[in-house]
Amino acid sequence: MPENQTRRITHGAMMVALFTILLAISTYVPVVSIVTIWFISLPIAWYSAKYSRSSSIFVVIVSIVISLLFGGLLSLPIAILFAIIGFVIGDVIRTKKSKIFLFMSTAFTVLISITVGYIISVKFFNMDILKQALTSTRESYQKSNEIVKSITGQAPISTEQLNTMFNTIQMVMPSVVTLLVFIMTFIVISVNLPLLRRFGLEIPKFAPFRDLRIPRATLWYYLAVLAMTLFVKPEAGTFIYIVLLNLSFILSILFMLQGISLIHFYVYQQGWPKWTLIVGTILALPLSSFVTLLGIADLGFNIRGLISGMTRK
Repeated sequence: MPENQTRRITHGAMMVALFTILLAISTYVPVVSIVTIWFISLPIAWYSAKYSRSSSIFVVIVSIVISLLFGGLLSLPIAILFAIIGFVIGDVIRTKKSKIFLFMSTAFTVLISITVGYIISVKFFNMDILKQALTSTRESYQKSNEIVKSITGQAPISTEQLNTMFNTIQMVMPSVVTLLVFIMTFIVISVNLPLLRRFGLEIPKFAPFRDLRIPRATLWYYLAVLAMTLFVKPEAGTFIYIVLLNLSFILSILFMLQGISLIHFYVYQQGWPKWTLIVGTILALPLSSFVTLLGIADLGFNIRGLISGMTRK
């Protein structure tokens, strides 16, 4: 057996074993799992970055099968998700794509995997996890309402307000899930790429956050959504209403990111210390409406150009 093939098989067996151990800890050790769950995909990512796509797919399949044998059905969804994440991250590194490509391809892979898993759980196992979570949360709110009402004599949230709130949450759920997927992907990439770099792999880098610029065409999408909301006025609960609501939510997040990026750009241009970036980013969350307007203004009027001109003077 050639030496490189022996090495490939040996490394594959080691990565399968490490993947299984991390998965078992994340499934059955409650406190430690908060940390280890973010590193489950690391062994697969390293192997996928080092060896061919066919060998990596074989290791992914073996990892999932071994995880099923040791962890049972409980660990299967997690095993499939993180094995696929590791494969995509490693494959993008091996093919030397950009970091933004790595982020977007991983995020969309996670989103597709979760969507397929959700459809399977609803269709074949009659388990709607999102619906159950919303029902449990609603019951908790109702119980809290009743407790407060029994103490103070007045409920903090009326039944009508509660219904409106949870109906809105249910309608924007696609956007919320998408946002959570992108956050999860960012965390996985952020904690794993530095380790992969330490293992000797050539890892792509993001451009500085201060240089983030979402496409200017996003403004036209926003204006179109705003015009339809104001003039068409779709009835609450209809398909068009849900689509517009989700688009508004996603666009608001994008403009907020643009606004935070503008704050980072201004701090950098002024030469202020790095702790001001942390303070500015934290303050941007409670002041999200103002920061969103900053993002819209930056896209529309190129505030960065004005800041750069003022700094040069």
